[in-house]
Amino acid sequence: MKIWIDADACPGAIKEIVFKAAERVKVQTHLVANQHIKSPPSAYISSIVVPKGFDAADAYIVQNISENDLVITADIPLADLVVKKGAIAINPRGELYNEGNITERLSMRNFTQVLREGGLIQGGPPQFGAGDKQKFASTFDKYLNILIKKDKLKL
Repeated sequence: MKIWIDADACPGAIKEIVFKAAERVKVQTHLVANQHIKSPPSAYISSIVVPKGFDAADAYIVQNISENDLVITADIPLADLVVKKGAIAINPRGELYNEGNITERLSMRNFTQVLREGGLIQGGPPQFGAGDKQKFASTFDKYLNILIKKDKLKL
């Protein structure tokens, strides 16, 4: 089991939560981005730099994840691919993406993108706040523990 972070746009507060958990439970954690992302020195945390290019980090994550991995991403198309590979995807605001909701989230994302391109709506999601951090920590902890138990059962 590994943790993967789509690190280009992941808030620092979320990375800190994941870093602490990686050390606590001794799980390999990879930050993937097209530039070096600062991380604390650790045997469990690594920064993977992919070539610049559209969705290069996403492609790397999808190629390297396994069924019982956990991916943190705000990128809904990436979350869709993660769920299809049997891994768990959580966004930095604490929303779990799963087979039951990913198709709807992807459709909404595509619809709002069309509206933005047509100038009918502007802006993006609300600013990241303390409530988002708390919700993420709760969801992350729950699914991290589920995956740890599954991983131990495989041994």
